[in-house]
Parts: sequence; C-alpha cells; structure tokens
Amino acid sequence: MSKTITLAAAAAIALFSAGSLATAQETTCSQSGMKMNGEMGHAAHQDNDDSASTKAFKAANARMHEGMAIDFSGDADVDFTRGMIAHHQGAIDMAKVELEHGKDPTQRKLAEAIIKAQEKEIADMQAWLKAKGQ
Repeated sequence: MSKTITLAAAAAIALFSAGSLATAQETTCSQSGMKMNGEMGHAAHQDNDDSASTKAFKAANARMHEGMAIDFSGDADVDFTRGMIAHHQGAIDMAKVELEHGKDPTQRKLAEAIIKAQEKEIADMQAWLKAKGQ
C-alpha cells in the first residue's frame, strides 16, 4: 500500500512540476517579447521582421510542412521516406535562402554542403520508392 501511495505522490509531483514549468516558460517568453509556438511549447521570436530572407524562410517552411502532410499508407518505411523527402527538400530550400541572403562564410559553406547531401539523399529515397512500386 505504501508503495502505491509513494508512486501516486511521485506522479502528482511530476505532473505539478511539468505544469509549473510550462507556466514559467510562457511567463518568461511573454516578458521577453517571445511567443510560444503551438502546443509543443517551443519559444520563437516574434515575427516582426518583414525582410526578404524572413519571407523566403517562411515560404520554405510552409512548402516543407505542406509536403510533409502525406497520405499515410500504413507502411512505416514508405511513410517515413515520403515525409523525409519533403523534409530534406525543406532543408535545401532553407540552405538556398542562406546562400541568397547570408553573409557568414561558415554558414554559407554549411548551406552548400546541406544542398549537396540532401539532394543525393532525396535521389536515393526516390529510387527506393520507385523500386518498391511507389
């Protein structure tokens, strides 16, 4: 009986702590000019920047999420591959925004490497889907 009570108490403390953490994050973010991003609780800077790069990143992000909204087949391998193609294309699109607007040589070099690697992986995944009759 005492083991059950101890487990119940631990669970209650964990739930209370998680709720307190979420509230603290929301308070901290609102005080610092940040907002919570959806149900995941990720903090994101407010989108007050209408620069060309911000617009391009937002467009790339929207295309990626639209592409990842696949019709699930029930085959984890196929569904994973289809979703990852869109995800990798999103990485390529973001890397292209970096190359167009970024100035840091290290980040530009990383963007070039991402494009090269992700294009190869997309080709590999498309070939795998084709071999599976997809």
